[in-house]
Amino acid sequence: MTTTSSATGSAPDLDQAPAVRAHHFGLAVLALAMGGFAIGTAEFVTMGLLPQISDGVGVSIPTGGHVISAYALGVVVGAPVLAFLGARLPRRALLMGLMGAFAVGNAASALATSYGALMLARFAAGLPHGAYFGVASLLAASMASPARKGRAVAAVMLGLSVANVVGVPAATWLGQNLGWRTAFWGVTVLGMVTLALVLAYVPSCPGDDEASGRRELGAFRLPQVWLTLLAGAVGFGGMFAVYSYIAPTVTDVGGLGESAVPVFLLSFGLGMVAGTYLAGVMADWSIFRSLLIGSAGMGATLLLFWLAAPGGWLSLPVVFLITVLGSVLVVNLQLRLMDVAGDAQTLGAALNHASLNVANALGAWLGGLVIAAGWGYRAPALVGVGLSIAGFGVIVLSALVHRRNELSTDDADAAISA
Repeated sequence: MTTTSSATGSAPDLDQAPAVRAHHFGLAVLALAMGGFAIGTAEFVTMGLLPQISDGVGVSIPTGGHVISAYALGVVVGAPVLAFLGARLPRRALLMGLMGAFAVGNAASALATSYGALMLARFAAGLPHGAYFGVASLLAASMASPARKGRAVAAVMLGLSVANVVGVPAATWLGQNLGWRTAFWGVTVLGMVTLALVLAYVPSCPGDDEASGRRELGAFRLPQVWLTLLAGAVGFGGMFAVYSYIAPTVTDVGGLGESAVPVFLLSFGLGMVAGTYLAGVMADWSIFRSLLIGSAGMGATLLLFWLAAPGGWLSLPVVFLITVLGSVLVVNLQLRLMDVAGDAQTLGAALNHASLNVANALGAWLGGLVIAAGWGYRAPALVGVGLSIAGFGVIVLSALVHRRNELSTDDADAAISA
């Protein structure tokens, strides 16, 4: 695949994905999105139940936040490794294997009896995350017409967003009332449902017979891949700095009861759904401009959250705006990576979630540091502002490098013509 998008960020060329005909396209995409729903519920419910989980394994809330980081690190490790190893495998079979491993990891989380065992289980549950989204995105693109490939990818990502509207609040309520372990059992069931749906509705799709270790690893030689990954790893960390500690922020800073936490998580989820839809529309306009708007806007709304947090319910609409802009950033980073990764399609598609979970780990870690230092539960929002500014700078640098390379190519073509 050639990276022909301009510095202003036209929609990516995804036509290289093999054409696959689904008998029921809508149900096939729904099956893929169901996996995103299960994964999103598992990833984000930990934030809503952090006080209960920390108490259950006998650690403080800042220490318990490392459980979030353990899952994120599992994604970071698993995304490139599993995408690399699975590039030649049939994609439906690979998806089912990844979802099966995800279900086992969450069952192990529900059974964990100590902090160390829970850390290990969350790491294992995170391993299939990035590779699943990468392979599912490629499969969705291959089933869609050329004019709708980007929206098909966004539809898969929508499962992750809907999880934050339905799955996370429901699992949080379940964990608060029946014990935090029931939330992970619920996620295990969602994983098994996804397996059944993928088997029933997703068409068989061969892997990439031409994939090789050298070709897949070639993505790491491309500067734009690294810049895009860095933009996600740093810039999206701001949202996680706040999201990781939203439960104690709502109760201790905002003065609200525990029952308000699922409402704030619902606001996060609604923002993700709205932002994912908006991201698809904005991507058709300009991927680069969408990235800049998402990054700068998220930084501004994180600062607004710092100001509004003591006001209790006043911060609820700010939470919605944070995730709208964050989702615009996430979807366009996914499309950008699928464009700039060249022939390393499987690895490139999976790397976005590795990058975003570096952001998850970084945000949770830095947020925990400032809380442990005695700066209070509002402080992670200011950490998030700094991370957003840094991510914005990386996106600007990526645009400048892209533009310089285009000018160099034009000069070379002019010299050859002369």
